[in-house]
Amino acid sequence: MSGAEPIPPRYGEGDRAATPRGGGVLNASATARQIAKRERRSGNLPEVLVWRELRKRPGDHKFRRQHPLSELILDFVCLDRRLAIEIDGQSHDHGDRPVRDEHRDAYLQSRGFAVLRIPAREVLRDLDNIIRGIVHACDERQPLHHDATRRGPPPRAGEVLEPA
Repeated sequence: MSGAEPIPPRYGEGDRAATPRGGGVLNASATARQIAKRERRSGNLPEVLVWRELRKRPGDHKFRRQHPLSELILDFVCLDRRLAIEIDGQSHDHGDRPVRDEHRDAYLQSRGFAVLRIPAREVLRDLDNIIRGIVHACDERQPLHHDATRRGPPPRAGEVLEPA
């Protein structure tokens, strides 16, 4: 059977271009994902202490640790509230780090994230107060998605919401 046409793929296999999936606001580079994975295994004392508390879901908020976003790696993030939490050690006060942190914060804000920077020494001094502050910051931000079971579906195009 020379010249026979190849058998077409089944169930739509191969219909899509061979491009990476995902994208949008939460995409991350392969390098950032690899570094984040390595960083989750390590960590400095303030980050370990904060993670011990955040993994308990205080205030019923879910947090991620060493979360990759584009080329950045966030120390902690609450994706539902679009809140990035950065634990800053002494190195953030020296050299070009303050300027780099400002650019990083501006980039995150352009992606819809608020940034909460916490000095590492404050974590060591008063962890409970830091956790309360993080929960409060999450509570202050509107959730990315509303709970359809409690408030019903979103209004259709052209509908006007009546005050409750």
